[in-house]
Amino acid sequence: MDAAHAPPRDVRPKVVEGFLDRRTPFLVDWPCFQFPLSPLRQRHKYEPFKKAQEKRPRTNEQIRVPEVMLITDGVSEVLPIATALERAKAQELDLIEVSPKAVPPVVKIGEFGHYLYQLQKKERRQRSHSKQVEVKMLRFGFRTDKHDLDRLSDRAREFFEDRHLVKFSVRLRGRELSNKEYAIEKLKGIMAGLADVAETEQEIKRQGTQYIAILRPKR
Repeated sequence: MDAAHAPPRDVRPKVVEGFLDRRTPFLVDWPCFQFPLSPLRQRHKYEPFKKAQEKRPRTNEQIRVPEVMLITDGVSEVLPIATALERAKAQELDLIEVSPKAVPPVVKIGEFGHYLYQLQKKERRQRSHSKQVEVKMLRFGFRTDKHDLDRLSDRAREFFEDRHLVKFSVRLRGRELSNKEYAIEKLKGIMAGLADVAETEQEIKRQGTQYIAILRPKR
């Protein structure tokens, strides 16, 4: 057929199995090009509080078992869950599941908020034992008032709870160096206020223009 009388070529792309065939049949015939496009994956929805909620112990109506072992003042007894709930409500307290894997589960009666606080405190203490002991530095000045010193002592108590050493430092400037006894008494006052939770690791001594002391948590 003469090229002038030949029918026009169809240059539109053809869709074959999810791909465009741009007049390249030798590619489309290959098996690797003959599969549909996979759909996009759905993005996973992140739930930040789910794990934290799973760790909380079950209380009251959340305990769905036929019977439980109730511990009261060191005495244990197996009761139907309904009876244990009635006792907790009579005391206006919560029924708390202490050991869910026991058969039957072990429960106690108490205030859930206080129990949760003690549980978190115990976990924090266990984590602190596994961490390396650090020396935390707390500084204050010659003219620091009592309110700020009290806040400093509260911060030190938090460090002692995590089993860290605390180094106190009071810096003297200019004419303050002539009244070093006042700075030492200030440092002794802080140490005396923490005597219930800490003991002396290093006595008060001078380092240049400052006086320091190191306390450690009581064993």
